[in-house]
Amino acid sequence: MAGTKETPRQKMIGMMYLVLTALLALQVTSAILDKFVLLNNSLEQSTSAASKVNQSTIDNIRATVEKSGNRATDLAIVKQAEDVRKQTADVIGQIDALKQRIITEAGGGTDEAGNIRNLSEEEKVAQMMVGPNHNGEAYKLKKQLDDYTAGLAKYSNAKYPSLALDGKDDPISSRSPEQRTKDFGELNFAQTPVPAALAVLSQRQTDVRRIEGEVLDVLASKVGAQDVKFDKILAMLSMESKVVVAGTKFKGQMFLAASSSGIQPRMSLNGGPVRMQDGQGIIEFTAQGGSYDKNGLARRTLTGAISYQTANGLKTVPLSAEYFVAKPSYQVETGTMPPLYLGCANKLSIQSPQLGALWNPNFSADGAQVIQSGEKGKITVVPSSAQVALNISNSGSLLGTERFRVNRVPKPTLEFYVGGTKVGDPRGVPAGQARSVRVNAVSDESFRNYSPDDANFRVTGITVILARGTRKVGQVNLGPGGGSLGAMAADIQPGDRLSIQVDGVQRRNFKGDISEVSIGNPQQSVPLY
Repeated sequence: MAGTKETPRQKMIGMMYLVLTALLALQVTSAILDKFVLLNNSLEQSTSAASKVNQSTIDNIRATVEKSGNRATDLAIVKQAEDVRKQTADVIGQIDALKQRIITEAGGGTDEAGNIRNLSEEEKVAQMMVGPNHNGEAYKLKKQLDDYTAGLAKYSNAKYPSLALDGKDDPISSRSPEQRTKDFGELNFAQTPVPAALAVLSQRQTDVRRIEGEVLDVLASKVGAQDVKFDKILAMLSMESKVVVAGTKFKGQMFLAASSSGIQPRMSLNGGPVRMQDGQGIIEFTAQGGSYDKNGLARRTLTGAISYQTANGLKTVPLSAEYFVAKPSYQVETGTMPPLYLGCANKLSIQSPQLGALWNPNFSADGAQVIQSGEKGKITVVPSSAQVALNISNSGSLLGTERFRVNRVPKPTLEFYVGGTKVGDPRGVPAGQARSVRVNAVSDESFRNYSPDDANFRVTGITVILARGTRKVGQVNLGPGGGSLGAMAADIQPGDRLSIQVDGVQRRNFKGDISEVSIGNPQQSVPLY
């Protein structure tokens, strides 16, 4: 915002608004709806906290004016501050009324626990806020917000951007061809569930309180209510975390513990200048690993200084702070532990709890094909050799190599059936039932549970010979799986035997590829009685 300075809390709220705006374009799940509820609650708490701070500013203005003898010029500023407070209260009240209408008319009210009954309702929100002819409450709100910022600008001599932007003016929506054509109402309330609409309105309340605070600060400065008096300055370094994973960004802020608008400090870190922003030093660099201790941490030290001008000349305050670089780690998770199976879909999940949201892995392998799933860390490894070396990287930095043994697919078990009866009785099969032969290739149970899409076997051909004593009576060649013995069935007599030979077995893998299974030419002799 031109001509103003934002506190870290205001920057955080602004970031929350950007996230909210981006989420409005998505189809939301119930889990995300709950997150919108939490976001709305957080925004309401921020608005309430800002209101208390602003009230404190007004109280400070009154107290300062009173101590100064209630001069007419100062009392005029008090009146202006009160007017700012009243205008803000009117806008906040109008938005609160809109929020209550959305809860009641679109959300179905609240239950005994105070929870909104219908979080996912979108149509009623659009009817109320957008309207059939773009005449809904959103457009009245837009005018009220624009009038509010224009009215407060005269007190601070600052130009505030609109709090009700159309898609073409929104910093995020303007990048989307679909969103940039929407006006304020459509952008924020069309196809928007109840908690998201509430969060949008709560964000506007937060912005209103922020502008109110900025204007009150300007008025306070005119009567000296914001004079900052201090007799001690401490150089501070604020870090997001003292533990930083190698290959990730170190982030922090270097600043004076007590400061004034009249102080323009200069900062340096490790011998180099620090970029300044709003009186604070912005620090960002890539953490370097190496020399880790037994806990996987490498100690690092930052040294710097902050210089500022005083009445007695330039004063420099040194500082020193330590942080630790953590060695990256990851976890390999499998449905069943290694080894892997040759030519099969071995699904792995490789995650790094330590990296968290920064986990952005990529994989390559020696002796295998790696198939990405589209989910972070979840891959399918298809080995082509007896050993596989899986290389694991994050954002282009190699973290390590995992080695796997590779097993061949277990050979299937053959089950023989004559006339529908499974062969296994030592006496054989009744001659009258010997009209067909079938052979099933059954996968090993543990392999089938590990990779069911790779455990598809079939017998490709069967040769059946009818023998009587030492003499061959007939022969039939059957196709995949088996079939009828045909004309040879009429020659079968008690005391004969069938010699069943499997000519071949094939396996189909998860890709649909067919391969031959080496099992020789197993035979099964079946006596007939």
